Amino acid sequence: MQQYSSLPEQNSQVDITTKLLTSIEQLRADLWLECTLNKLQSRLNDCLLSSCTTEAEIFQTIVNELNSALQYSEVAIALFQSQETYKICYACESSSFLISNTGKKLQLSFDQAIDIQDLQQLENQQPPSAWRLAEDFAGVASWLILATQLQEPSSESLKPPQVKLTSKLMARAANQCAVALAQLRQIKSLQECSQHLESFNQQLQRTNQLKNQFLANTSHEIRTPLSSIIGFTHLLLAQGYDPTRERHQEYLNIIQSSGKHLLALINDILDLSKIEANQLEVQWETVNVPTLCKSVFAFLKEKAANKNLKLRLEIDAKITTLEADSLRLKQMLLNLLFNALKFTTAGSVGLKVAVKGEFMYFTVWDTGAGISKEDQTELFQPYFQIANAATGRDEGTGLGLAVTQKLVEIHGGWLKVESKLNQGSRFTIVLPLTQKEGVETFRGNVSTEVGGNGGNLNNNSSSKILLVEDDLPNAKLIKTYLEKLGYQVTWVKNAAEMWQALTQLQPAVILMDVYLPDENGLKLVQQLREKQQYKTIPIIAQTAMAMKGDRETCLTAGVNDYISKPIDLPLLATLVGKYSKMGQWA
Repeated sequence: MQQYSSLPEQNSQVDITTKLLTSIEQLRADLWLECTLNKLQSRLNDCLLSSCTTEAEIFQTIVNELNSALQYSEVAIALFQSQETYKICYACESSSFLISNTGKKLQLSFDQAIDIQDLQQLENQQPPSAWRLAEDFAGVASWLILATQLQEPSSESLKPPQVKLTSKLMARAANQCAVALAQLRQIKSLQECSQHLESFNQQLQRTNQLKNQFLANTSHEIRTPLSSIIGFTHLLLAQGYDPTRERHQEYLNIIQSSGKHLLALINDILDLSKIEANQLEVQWETVNVPTLCKSVFAFLKEKAANKNLKLRLEIDAKITTLEADSLRLKQMLLNLLFNALKFTTAGSVGLKVAVKGEFMYFTVWDTGAGISKEDQTELFQPYFQIANAATGRDEGTGLGLAVTQKLVEIHGGWLKVESKLNQGSRFTIVLPLTQKEGVETFRGNVSTEVGGNGGNLNNNSSSKILLVEDDLPNAKLIKTYLEKLGYQVTWVKNAAEMWQALTQLQPAVILMDVYLPDENGLKLVQQLREKQQYKTIPIIAQTAMAMKGDRETCLTAGVNDYISKPIDLPLLATLVGKYSKMGQWA
């Protein structure tokens, strides 16, 4: 019996050896799988670390590494082409074939088309031969495809363990590819965000520099006329100083001119703010172009004469009218012409007006210093200024050209510049002759009746005016001016005084300030309109509210008309004259 006792031990040793070999083979397979995937991940990481990596490089890395690792197979990647068709975009040069579970032979080669149905069949067969990669932003997936080379009858086919191992490799490689693509897109997104933030930061720094320059220039521009206003006012008020009538008139003219300069500065700032907020009011009308241009040149004569410059105006004989906002058109031309005068020390400054097709061309030219190409790129940016050797300092706020360009665009036109250093400049405003339908328009209802005797009191009108104004200088100005015209002005400072005055007075017109210490002026208007005895009294709002919509707000509250501060005294006289007659007839 003992001679058979060693047989089980021998079988056990064989089984142990077999199991050991199997375990070793499994470990080798697992090791090969992990090494291959680690190498692939390392290559993908290298790609992602590159600053100019693309999806194409990710795909090509996958194909190259898998083809290098697989002995009897080839790998390809198909990308979406159109509708239900994909195209092999990454593959080896040599061709091979796939056998789907339906027995259909599919050729796998570079640039070969393949249908989505075939890819889905390859994905669903066992073992699979196709794997979906991550979907792009349009929801379209790309595909990773494994092609097993057709073997000769005498050659050895892939064994089941090898097939299983290859499938596992492909599935995990597809996952690595999908993760790498997602990371690449995230990196690209972060790079774009970083670039955007960097660009935005540069713009903020540039804006901050321009703002500081603007504040410095604005401070200078404000202080200069204020110095004249305060200085000459002090001189006129000085004890013992009795200037001649001519000197007195000269000083007052300087004070008035300086005040208008301050108002123009404020208007430039407000205009840019209104334009950027899309709140600029445009009053369309038929403009007599020759008359407007001659009026513009009347403003320039003194400044040009002081610099010994010649002014030239050339208007095509066939030019008559243009549909535009006359005040804004005058503002555009004056901005360009004053700039031309500022940068010209000798020679001429001119304006040429011509018509070409459906557009009118206003060309302002000069023989001045010219503008460099570098400065021309920044010319229409707010607050930007060109150093002016003609004056030795920067003048203005740097808003004139920015405002002008935006006004031109609001009119449906464009502004262009031609200039060379030391050869002068040419700025051309191009405007359509007529405005197209749909262009936003605003037509104010302020009376422009300035003919006849203007604001002088008519004997047929009532002379009693109630002025509701809390600001002493403005109240004195309006009261003095209207009394000079013959009106009887009662001035009250707040709502309480107004109600008290109305118990003793039946005014022909009420001039209502909007901001009062004890009540909002527009609420007072509404309260007046609710009372029968005050319902028909004309009310004119006189206020510093000057933004788009302020006029409509006042009219909606119940006022008859509106005038903004600083008060245009002749216009005020016209309005008071008009409505005092209406009040009497009512």
